[in-house]
Amino acid sequence: MPASELPADWIEHRRPDDREPMGWIRPDGDGWVAVSLLGRDLTGPVDWHAAEEALEDAGLRWMADVWTLERPEGGALRVRLVEVTPARVVVQTDDFGAIDVPVERFELPWPAPDRLRPRRDGDPDGTVLLAR
Repeated sequence: MPASELPADWIEHRRPDDREPMGWIRPDGDGWVAVSLLGRDLTGPVDWHAAEEALEDAGLRWMADVWTLERPEGGALRVRLVEVTPARVVVQTDDFGAIDVPVERFELPWPAPDRLRPRRDGDPDGTVLLAR
């Protein structure tokens, strides 16, 4: 769903102390669903306060995490989030904090597709620890 199609009934939720956007709360029947900035449901239908708590508990620390991007042609890349908006999600290959490492950027649709996911054990790490 492109940003122009962001549902009008989604209510932006901001962190109370600094007003940082945390995601949205959308109606679902008699309940509310917490939706992350990636456009993914964090809860099923819950009461309003539980939806707020889910967004605040998730926080924004996940944005600094290492992610895995599964390539459509096969294989996976270790990536970091660069930009997350209702218009797009941009990731780049992990540079491991080095300023002189070439990186590759990928623009993904929003909501983020399932092929962008948190890292799991066994995912490629993008480094060579010992060469023989």
